[in-house]
Amino acid sequence: MKENRISSISTALFVISVSFLSLNATAGSGTTSATGTESSVGPLLTKAIAGEHRSAKNKARDNQRHPKETLMFFGLKPGMKVLEILPGGGWYTEILAPTLKDQGQLTVASFGANNPSDYMRNVHNRYISKMETNPEVYGQVKTEVFEDEGYLIKVASGSQDMVLTFRNSHNWIRYGGIEQAYKSFSRVLKKGGVLGVVQHRAAPGSDVEKIAEKGYVPEAYLIELAESMGFKLVAQSEINGNAKDTKDHPSGVWSLPPSFRDKDSNRESYSAIGESDRMTLRFVKQ
Repeated sequence: MKENRISSISTALFVISVSFLSLNATAGSGTTSATGTESSVGPLLTKAIAGEHRSAKNKARDNQRHPKETLMFFGLKPGMKVLEILPGGGWYTEILAPTLKDQGQLTVASFGANNPSDYMRNVHNRYISKMETNPEVYGQVKTEVFEDEGYLIKVASGSQDMVLTFRNSHNWIRYGGIEQAYKSFSRVLKKGGVLGVVQHRAAPGSDVEKIAEKGYVPEAYLIELAESMGFKLVAQSEINGNAKDTKDHPSGVWSLPPSFRDKDSNRESYSAIGESDRMTLRFVKQ
């Protein structure tokens, strides 16, 4: 009997020891571990950011948009299935595509070739043309239509490890669809998957609809919205914050670089401010 008890205790201690080591290993490789993420994805991001496929104009914005720091904060890792929402001209696609080319899968959800808006259709067509002319970099990227009688309807539920949206949320408030968009992000993400959001940040207490016309969104509003769609905010970062942005410009965020929508009016002062103050939020699907 005594020997049986000793054997049982030894077995239990062994199981506890293995479980402890397993948990430590998981923590070391998870999205919250900066060291683990740096060792795996850091060199890939550095190489992609320095790539010759990127234009000098886009590279000039790296010190304002902080792509490596932002993507590492979100917990990007090789092997992930990542969905980029409305990539515009492909500024972030230039970095994500080569990073995930050999390990992982990048899918982009753009406006679509049949979008009723001439502007959106042209943005999409230029973006697709850009990818098609450089298959070495973009040949593995999958494309989907963001909105076509529903949001992301051809992206399978629970299929993505990460969804990324950069400076889109104000337009979904302006033109409708903000709730549907975030609901679709929750649907396509796996449980425990990451939603990474970068968005021009309004002053606290701003009227949501009015300030969205200027390109800004209140941070508290966006957090509450995402959490109502099944997400949990797990981290916030000031990587893309800019305390110089007074957020009271005549043309909103578009007064600032790189748009300079007000032409030469106050251009020097806008240049001194730099790009907009942006929130950087990491959510996890519950």
